[in-house]
Amino acid sequence: MELYVSEFSKYVIALLLIFYTYECFAVFRFEEEAQRKGIYLRQNLFMFLFHFSCFLVICFETKDITYLFFYAFQQIILYAVIVLYHMLYPKTNRLIINNMCMLLIIGFVILTRFGIEKAIKQFIIVTGSLIIALLIPFFVHKFKFLKKLKWIYAAVGIAALSVVMILGQTTYGSKLSYSIAGLTFQPSEFVKILFVFFVASALYEASGFFEVFTTAVVAAAHVIILVISKDLGSALIFFVVYVLMVFVATRNYFYMIAGFLGGSGAAYIAYRVFTHVQVRVQAWKDPWSVIDSAGYQITQSLFAISSGGWFGLGLYKGRPDDIPFVEADFIFSAIAEELGILIAVCLILICVSCFIMFMNISSGISDKFYQLTAFGLGVTYIFQVFLTIGGGSKFIPLTGVTLPLVSYGGSSVLTTLIMFAIIEGLHIVKCEEEEQKKREERKVRRKKKPAVIEIEEEDLSGDEIEEEE
Repeated sequence: MELYVSEFSKYVIALLLIFYTYECFAVFRFEEEAQRKGIYLRQNLFMFLFHFSCFLVICFETKDITYLFFYAFQQIILYAVIVLYHMLYPKTNRLIINNMCMLLIIGFVILTRFGIEKAIKQFIIVTGSLIIALLIPFFVHKFKFLKKLKWIYAAVGIAALSVVMILGQTTYGSKLSYSIAGLTFQPSEFVKILFVFFVASALYEASGFFEVFTTAVVAAAHVIILVISKDLGSALIFFVVYVLMVFVATRNYFYMIAGFLGGSGAAYIAYRVFTHVQVRVQAWKDPWSVIDSAGYQITQSLFAISSGGWFGLGLYKGRPDDIPFVEADFIFSAIAEELGILIAVCLILICVSCFIMFMNISSGISDKFYQLTAFGLGVTYIFQVFLTIGGGSKFIPLTGVTLPLVSYGGSSVLTTLIMFAIIEGLHIVKCEEEEQKKREERKVRRKKKPAVIEIEEEDLSGDEIEEEE
């Protein structure tokens, strides 16, 4: 009986997430949020059924019904977030909210499978982060002076990264974080947002050579500090975001080519200078030759992905604990092993649908500062997803970054929720710009109406004269 329940549940869980993912892209058939209401309601239904089904399986496998109480707390918080966003900000984009909650649910499920202690800690962090995120759209929407603070963004970002470089804790050769009052922070996660705001505020008014050069100097300072701290994953994100934002601001292919060549040269130098980069490249090229040392993580990750099959082995049926730091860097591999390749692919597609919506919002905003900000945050998000999944699947060398909203880690979750909240604020800006444009068009039409009536009267009088003749 236990075997039948376990096997049947895999197909139900996979089917629910497939339906949800389909709706993520069905949304783009309609331009107006009002037309998408039915899609969002179906998404909510599939989301909550998926959440319930996964925790029902967890209770069945562990024979511990107390997991349902933990599920109930999660359900209350996520439902409250959906309702509060809709009440406080009627013009928000519900696809982003739904996807945010869906990714958090997947993270809660797989972290609970790893261990209830870490899952509860992550849940507490997420709850606090969601409260903060609920306030952010108001500030983005109202505070127009944010575009004038470019040097403050730069100074705070460089200072925060410098503190880590000097006083930060060393973890496996890299300085990533420091602690205050027992709480550990990874400043590079928060500085990503400040960096995007800095580039947007520096280039929204003018994007000539001087502006690009001064912005490049500050961007290089961020990247160099991260390289010295050996946080090369974050350094790569900063670099790519800067190059793409400059290209969008200037539409100059020369900057894109120069950035690509400069990045390639910097990567080669890093490979020659840093031993741990050489180790990671070797583990990427041929992990089997160093399976007992540097290649152990990636080989175990590949074993996990390949053993899952289409529908997975089932929760608690795999061996994700064989992968070191599976809850952070390799959580995608654990999902593929126990929940299946189909769910892993759906996870990627949900992230892609978020990115498409971010770009949709960016392209629809006329204010260049807000446009660049939405674009930069979208690139930051999707490139981090690419680095995490690409590194865990041996598509690219491992960079050691987390999967946003899914992996275990307080700084990453808080930063990503703030990014999503900022995008929601920018969507409100987009809606208001569209409403203002419609009001102006109506005014123009009203002014034209009397002239049209006069022309019609003149034509009519001319016809009458002809009849009289």
